[in-house]
Amino acid sequence: MNRIDVAFQKRCGGNKGRVFVAYITGGDPDASRCLSILRAVADAGADIIEVGIPFSDPIADGPVIQAAFGRALNSGATTASVLEIVAQFRRTHDTPVVLFTYYNPVMQFGVNHFAAQSASAGADGILLLDLPPEEAKAEREAFAHHGLKSIVLVAPTTPRERMSRLATLAEGFIYYVSREGVTGERSELAANLREKVLDLRSLSSVPVVVGFGVSTPAHVRAVCDVADGVVVGSAIVRRVEESLNCGAETASVVRDFCKPLVDEAHWFAH
Repeated sequence: MNRIDVAFQKRCGGNKGRVFVAYITGGDPDASRCLSILRAVADAGADIIEVGIPFSDPIADGPVIQAAFGRALNSGATTASVLEIVAQFRRTHDTPVVLFTYYNPVMQFGVNHFAAQSASAGADGILLLDLPPEEAKAEREAFAHHGLKSIVLVAPTTPRERMSRLATLAEGFIYYVSREGVTGERSELAANLREKVLDLRSLSSVPVVVGFGVSTPAHVRAVCDVADGVVVGSAIVRRVEESLNCGAETASVVRDFCKPLVDEAHWFAH
């Protein structure tokens, strides 16, 4: 069974709270420290880790993750080097990994080669940010052939008819984007979050997680009240950047930031 499915069964099915998904940028700030950050996030209790593959022209990411992409690329990160980081992580940890990527790096790498190498490295799923699932038949088939889940995104502006169609294509979990715009921390969650997520959950038996703008324990609590899991990304990546500026040990800073957020999700009462 795919590790993503196991994570949701263990956490939600076992009445042990909700699934906490952490995002980090692969290769940020460099390969060695990125591996330490991956391990720190897992040790903090994250149920699933999304690893972003650096790309020079992101369209869905805000300034924090754009800067992380820049740091990673400047340190020599490539698709292959990010997969190697995942492979090294897999030698010590069993936490599910989802590769979070734009289509261009996959196309440049070669779809079948990317699928094979991702599975070999120990990835469990792929989220293609800018390729509509309806247009990704070959990619989804390649991923499935290697045991990788194809994760779909649903936006708050997605019409209900298309939302229903996407729900039928979803594997592993559905990533619901909580608000319009790019990634980044927000002071408040979208006002219509509950309504949108409940509607989406009514259309599919695949778990729904919510991301974009989640950064505090209060946010995590609010999301867990309605969804199967929560994603924290930019807030974690910003701690990476801040630790570099103050000379702190990056992995420890990230672990200490993630732990109360993870605990909030895991202690959530059904």
